[in-house]
Amino acid sequence: MARFLVVFDVDSTLIEDEAIDLLAERAGTKDLVSQITERAMRGEIDFASSLIERVATLKGLPQSVLAETSELLRPTAGAHELIAAIQERCGVAAAVSGGFTQLLAPLQTKLNLDRVLANTLEVQDGKLTGKVSGAIVDRVAKSDFLKKLSEELAVERHLTIAVGDGANDIDMIQAAGLGVAFCGKPKLRESADLSLDVRDLRQLIGLLP
Repeated sequence: MARFLVVFDVDSTLIEDEAIDLLAERAGTKDLVSQITERAMRGEIDFASSLIERVATLKGLPQSVLAETSELLRPTAGAHELIAAIQERCGVAAAVSGGFTQLLAPLQTKLNLDRVLANTLEVQDGKLTGKVSGAIVDRVAKSDFLKKLSEELAVERHLTIAVGDGANDIDMIQAAGLGVAFCGKPKLRESADLSLDVRDLRQLIGLLP
């Protein structure tokens, strides 16, 4: 039985990168996508709409780019140590991302995450269609993931921790017993119980139950 639950955002939290920016670089749309990402993270535009707009710029990229990009993702300092500490204390380490399953699956293996949820990029004939397949993982879906997982694991709310950096993490941060803004954007910091400004996840080990 799990003693507690920690749910991480992925891009710019569990990893140093914004994965869609790396994909957009291959598509020649990086500047446009970066601008849209920043506006979404600041809460200026709806995340789901921004995701649809950004993914559309990836249309035509070969599917092989996904595996190549996953190799470029850089775990944030202290990620391995924090996840190991969570599991040593009988906690569950989960990640929920507005990014993509095809990139998160290899990262799950690399970091030994217990559970993950992300969007799925639609692929046809070996190429990206510029669309997302299935329901979009937005700020509400992130919060629901934390709530449903805590229920499944029989972990009480006060023993849940959420860690994120952007506006689409607000609902999840507010739903958790402890909401942590990790080098967070201003809107998220307003909602968090705690803000950490040094990019080293080992800071969180001392906060584990």
